[in-house]
Order: sequence, then C-alpha cells, then structure tokens
Amino acid sequence: MVDAIQELSREMSVNDACNAMGFPRSTFYRLTTFPLKKAFEKTRSNPGSSRGLDQVECEQVRELLNSERFVDCTPYVVYATLLDEGKYFCSISTMYRILRENDEVRERRNQRKLPTYQKPELLATAPNVLWSWDISWLKGPVPGKYYYLYTVLDVFSRYIVGWTIAEVESADLAVNLIDLACERQGILPEQLTLHSDRGPAMISTPVANLLRDLGVIKSHSRPYTSNDNPYSEAQFKTMKYRFDYPERFDSIEHALSWARPFVQWYNFEHFHSGIGLIPPAALHFGSAQHIFDQRQRTLDSAYQSHPERFINGKPQPPAIPTEVWINKPASHQQPI
Repeated sequence: MVDAIQELSREMSVNDACNAMGFPRSTFYRLTTFPLKKAFEKTRSNPGSSRGLDQVECEQVRELLNSERFVDCTPYVVYATLLDEGKYFCSISTMYRILRENDEVRERRNQRKLPTYQKPELLATAPNVLWSWDISWLKGPVPGKYYYLYTVLDVFSRYIVGWTIAEVESADLAVNLIDLACERQGILPEQLTLHSDRGPAMISTPVANLLRDLGVIKSHSRPYTSNDNPYSEAQFKTMKYRFDYPERFDSIEHALSWARPFVQWYNFEHFHSGIGLIPPAALHFGSAQHIFDQRQRTLDSAYQSHPERFINGKPQPPAIPTEVWINKPASHQQPI
C-alpha cells in the first residue's frame, strides 16, 4: 500500500494519493519517515571518547563510591579526600555520570522507613457516638509555669462532656476523666469512638487499656496534623478568645474558678455557629428541634407581615446538622 501511494505521488500530491487509496495520510508519513528517523538517531549516537575511562575503570570508581567508607559522602567529598591522600581516579562530573548511569544519584545507604499513618475519617450522626479530647496549656503566674486543661468534647453536639485542670500532664488523670465522662453519659460497649492527637497521655498504655475495657474505639490524628482534631482545637480557641480570658492564672484555684463558669456558658448559653446557633447542651440532650421550630414560627410571622423584605423568599433559621465529619471523604462531598 505504501509503495502504491509513493508511485501515485509522482503524478499527484501525497494527500490526493492517500485519499484515492483510502489510506490515512498520517500513517503514510509515519511509515515512510520512521525508519529514516531511527537511522538518523543511530548516526547521532555518541560513540564515546577515547580519552574516557574504560569499563573496568568505571566499575572501580563505582565500587569506590559505594564502599563503606564513602557511601555517605558526595562525589565532592570523595574527590577532595582522595586528592588529599595523593590519589586521583577521575573528575567530580565523571563520578556523577557513573552514578547516574547506575541510577545511584541518591542516598546509597538503606534508609529507615517511617510508618504510614492513615487519615482518620470519622462520622457522627448523633450525640455520644464520636468524642474528641485534648489538653491545652494555661499560662501560670510566671513564665515556664503552666496548668493543664483536659477537655472531652462530643463532636456532634460540641457539648463538653468532661473536663479538669491539673498541674501535670498525666495519663492517670486522663483515665479518670474519660472513665467518669463515660459513666455519666451512659456509654455502652462499641457505642463510642474517642479521637485525639498523639500526645504522650493520648497514646499512653493506661488510656489504651481503659478504652479496651470500656469497649470504646480509639482513634488518633496523624502526626503534626492539627486539622485531624479540629473540634477540640476550635473549642480551645473559643475559650482563649473570650473577653475575660486572663493573660495568666495566679494559681490552679484561679484557673478552676474561671473555667467553671466558662464551661457552663459554653454548654448552655453559647450560640455555636457550627451547629445552627444552637447551644451545645440543647443539641446534646434533644431540645434543638424545639428551638428551631420556635425560630421558624418567628420568621414565618415576620415574613407574613412584610414579605417584600425577603427577596430570597421565605426565610429559615440556620440548619441543625444531621452529620458531622472529621475528614469527610471525597466520595461524600456534595457536587458543586
């Protein structure tokens, strides 16, 4: 077919010849030029220099670079070290070329492989299904002195189910707090997942043993990934941005006396923007729908009185969440 087109192309254009034979022009060019291209590349191949190292010398240099003495050194260091010892094998660039040809321009020693941490993807559709907990440092009376605020938070309702303040960060204190919170909330085996970061108390053996005994599933953030524990972080930010939050606490008693009314306010009075401006306690204990319905009636009345003021139609209160995620997977994201 190609030969026939070549014959026809003497009397007409290649395009007309390909059309007459019903043969793709691109294929004709590919079949006729590809062998020439390969032949051209062969003529351009570098045969190497007669002044270069032969195969045996190249292998000697490679063995030297990968030897126990020089395996952790760059060619620059190897070159300088050998020169100081009165030895010369080749230039630095030649050393790099030999390493590149053997795919060894990298760490030539075995590296410790860090463990792979899976991103936590946790879902809560009701209270007491998913909790998160963390420890925040509170500044003491002098620099370097801190008090430690332990807080256990229900992720769905944002309700603080347990908290305490201590002068030390201790796994035993965490065990007592988590155990008491589970008892007060009536947590049953396999009901709850408890999420935290990877602080010493969080990954401690006493906490792990308690969770196993209670039938609570444990979950941890990835190292150095604060976004894996966003709800505890957000609660601490709300606390420390309060208008009356002290610059320093004079004593642990001072810290406790400030924290008690704050937790009361946060749980029962704080209009939380993440849960439809509902106080966490209302959502946690089941009265959120009553508040939503009352707000809807108020907005309905306002709409009936002045519908012209609501250009987007009948208003609705902020929605109450039906699910809350830590790291919502892409498959559950709403399409744009």
